Amino acid sequence: MNCSISGEVPEEPVVSTKSGLLYEKRLIERHISDYGKCPVTGEVLTMDDIVPVKTGKIVKPRSLTAASIPGMLGMFQNEWDALMLSNFALEQQLHTARQELSHALYQHDAACRVIARLKKERDEARSLLAQAERQAPLPASVATANVSALSNGKRAAESEDMGPGGKRMRRGVSDSIIAELTECNAALSQQRKKRQIPPTLAPIDALERYTQLSSHPLHKTNKPGITSIDINLSKDIVATGGVDSSAVLFDRTSGEILSTLNGHSKKVTSVKFVAQNDVFLSGSADKTVRIWQGSEDGKYDCRHILKDHTAEVQAVTVHATNNYFVTASLDTTWCFYDLSSGLCLTQVEDPSNSMGYTSAAFHPDGLILGTGTTGATVRIWDVKSRGNVANFDGHTGAVTAISFSENGYFLATAAHDGVKLWDLRKLKNFRSFELYDQDTPTNSVDFDHSGSYLAIAGSDIRVYQVGSVKAEWNCIKTLPDLSGTGKATCVKFGTDAKYLAVGSMDRNLRIFGLPEGDDASTES
Repeated sequence: MNCSISGEVPEEPVVSTKSGLLYEKRLIERHISDYGKCPVTGEVLTMDDIVPVKTGKIVKPRSLTAASIPGMLGMFQNEWDALMLSNFALEQQLHTARQELSHALYQHDAACRVIARLKKERDEARSLLAQAERQAPLPASVATANVSALSNGKRAAESEDMGPGGKRMRRGVSDSIIAELTECNAALSQQRKKRQIPPTLAPIDALERYTQLSSHPLHKTNKPGITSIDINLSKDIVATGGVDSSAVLFDRTSGEILSTLNGHSKKVTSVKFVAQNDVFLSGSADKTVRIWQGSEDGKYDCRHILKDHTAEVQAVTVHATNNYFVTASLDTTWCFYDLSSGLCLTQVEDPSNSMGYTSAAFHPDGLILGTGTTGATVRIWDVKSRGNVANFDGHTGAVTAISFSENGYFLATAAHDGVKLWDLRKLKNFRSFELYDQDTPTNSVDFDHSGSYLAIAGSDIRVYQVGSVKAEWNCIKTLPDLSGTGKATCVKFGTDAKYLAVGSMDRNLRIFGLPEGDDASTES
């Protein structure tokens, strides 16, 4: 039976007592409330005339569409269409969500890069501010413009103020820096009085048996030659500067090259380790000095490029505080730098001197600077006043190398005519070594860290036992130059004089020391 209003099987069937017609209860109730008549016969009808019809609740009647196969197929089609439309809507929402997520990730990455750049600029600004606080105040006109900008680890030298004659205005060495140098000098001098020769120092009989242990070709073959050597004694790393315009860091223990530093356009004339903070310095014939900063992965990045000289930079030497260093150049000037900022605090030029500087070294206590010149003169400077306090004459030809003894009393200088030893207390030459013929210059001298031995490099390598002003300086060992060039260019003692690092014009670094089989006999 179907409802007389909807034509469908009623869920709650009722029947009219007046007409006997069957209705859906909710439909007839609404019709009676609106019209008060029977929807079919039109006679008056109330809810009292409606009688419910009881039906079974277990089995519900099927709809008309489900009563036939075509109806069921149509129902399935409608459900499938609805499902496809819903799936399409979900795919559109997923695509939109992916686009929004990608955009958010790009924004996050850009924000991280901006934060990293701002942190770097903040750290650089803090470094400059710290240096400015340590230095003497400048006049307002100079302080406004004399700010050296840092960009990508390079100092923009063009931003410095230019003084009369086109020369750059320097900040100068402030009273706080002088106090720091003086305090360091007092501490080191006091330690030197109590200092004793370490028991681990290689004995004389060991040096007498030194021979070549290894040879390492570190530089390029098209421009062979090693011009300078330095050793990081705490890590046993040897640095060499080459004619091929590169510096090489070599791990002597493992026999491997740690890093090759490229950037100079001409030969590297001087290399120097800074004992702290894993910093390395290189001077070059391209008139620049580079400050390299080491990282945990063993690589070195160029932090500053210093362009204060107008001629070849011949020497770089680090102060005992490890906060300052000096560069010497053929332009007849030497520069005093702050290591952390790369700023040239002062550039010293003596009007009476027309000779360029070929070598430089700090006294172990740090208040005296020695420089060798192209005119065969050794000039001694007071670092605090930047004044020339003494000159040592007597060499023939340019001074190729200078080295202060760790005892603070002796200075060794090398030139074309050999090696001279100077007493710094009496400012006089007390001994000379004329080692080679007139055509063979002496290229390098080096006291070991204990001040017990002196190494000299020229057409061979000679090791002397350090004596005194009156006592003899005996030659312990003469090592041949195995490069075949007849020219050992540089020599440096290793830790406790356990080995010698020698560079020559054949691009090979040679290590001389005691053969492995002799270690036990030496200790016994």
